[in-house]
Amino acid sequence: MSRGWLTIAGTLLFLTCTAAAQAPSPEAMTAARKLVTTMKLAEQYRALLPQLLLKLRPVLSQDRPEIERDFDAVTATSSDIYAPFVDQMIDQIAAVYATTFTVDELRQIEAFYAQPAGRKLLEKSDALTQASALIAQDVTRKAADELKQRLTEALRQKGHKL
Repeated sequence: MSRGWLTIAGTLLFLTCTAAAQAPSPEAMTAARKLVTTMKLAEQYRALLPQLLLKLRPVLSQDRPEIERDFDAVTATSSDIYAPFVDQMIDQIAAVYATTFTVDELRQIEAFYAQPAGRKLLEKSDALTQASALIAQDVTRKAADELKQRLTEALRQKGHKL
């Protein structure tokens, strides 16, 4: 899920920068919030909480068992602390979508994600992103190897010793 989330975050950061000066209409915000809900972005963000806590645990506990026990007890209620950030994220993402797409486009996108094919795309997007990244890395490596070989040969033909 983390690669998919990073892709979403990167895209949203870019879109935020380009859309910061525009204020979306209330109708656009309503349509965008519905889209964000259908895309289950809040659930994806909430799923990051355990990972965040795992990263914070060693920093705060300093490998001291008594602090680790208390940390575990305190974090049992951390979802309450996290909730306002989820709401804030949803509003900000909705604003980005609302300034990027028309109301009609938002409704069309939401309608797609509400259909079985759209739900499947959402469900499989992390795996597809990971598989695509692996394919891109492999093809890039092969292309670099081939390019290196051809350039080396061409430079040797020009009299260079490589």
